[in-house]
Amino acid sequence: DNSSEFIPKCRACRRQAREHSGEGDHHEGLSSDEEMTPTEVDEFQKSKDNVLEDSRKIFEDVHADFCDIRKILLKFQEWKEKFPDSYCDAYISFCLPKLLNPLIRAQLISWNPLEVVIFLQNFAELEEMPWFRAIEEFSDAENVSESK
Repeated sequence: DNSSEFIPKCRACRRQAREHSGEGDHHEGLSSDEEMTPTEVDEFQKSKDNVLEDSRKIFEDVHADFCDIRKILLKFQEWKEKFPDSYCDAYISFCLPKLLNPLIRAQLISWNPLEVVIFLQNFAELEEMPWFRAIEEFSDAENVSESK
């Protein structure tokens, strides 16, 4: 691949030109020549697509009640309402982050916080994601029931 040899040569030429011109305020890593080549972009996109495709298969053999955060939290809410002492003794508030972590991570695989455009499943803000809203609603319901 000639691009792997060409880019370092271009950088070396520009570095020499800067040194001869006396331009001393150049910061390494800020040059536009460090952008990816079209080949690298294609390889990255293929790799990213493969990861996203594999991530969609992670929970395909799991019953819907156990891979939907809203449904999981609903079960815990029902438990808390029916058996508050048992719920409290189980320290569920400490267990939920570990329980929900794999589900949230799987949903975050495709999230790019630097993208501004909102597609069907790519939410620009964390607060707009379904898992965030489900946890927020669960927390609000928990706070309401605690204040009673």
